[in-house]
Amino acid sequence: MDISQQLALVADFKAGNKEAYGLLYDEYIKPIYKFIYYKTHHKETAEDITSQVFMKAYNAIHSFNETKGTFSAWLYQIARNTIIDHYRAVKPTQNIDDVWNLSSSENVARDVETRLELEKVQNYLRVLPSEQRDIIIMRVWQEMSYSEIATVLGTSEAGCKMQFSRSIKKLRETMPMELLLLLLLPNLINRLL
Repeated sequence: MDISQQLALVADFKAGNKEAYGLLYDEYIKPIYKFIYYKTHHKETAEDITSQVFMKAYNAIHSFNETKGTFSAWLYQIARNTIIDHYRAVKPTQNIDDVWNLSSSENVARDVETRLELEKVQNYLRVLPSEQRDIIIMRVWQEMSYSEIATVLGTSEAGCKMQFSRSIKKLRETMPMELLLLLLLPNLINRLL
């Protein structure tokens, strides 16, 4: 869905057409769920947070301002903030900037081989600052543009590009090639969902 279609649906919803929100929901439910899942690695938690995100968006859509960014970037901001709120409530002693993974005792049973591979990838990602991890997740797994990422993170597009490039370079130097490919090929991750 392109930006003009997003804006038309938002305008329709603001004008009273409740079905327009349903179309936006259908378009973004899967990418938002994946974004949240990659940060929690827990199916039920991701489902709950995804539901909260869409309820928050529904209730706040009248405050959406298209001059400040795209609808999708606005929705990802809500998702990111909702994840942070979740971790504040669940793990008050955890660093809020580091929210992207639940402890292993809370993970659901998964394919063992894939889980081990993902844990190895996570160990390499853990050395990166949280914002760099978010940029990698949004750029590689969510296929967001640098402009959208910059809006979500409240930073510049050039800064996002630079951080992404530096992060990938650092990972390339330290990470075995098969793990780097697992990180950079999101289709491999989709077999978990």
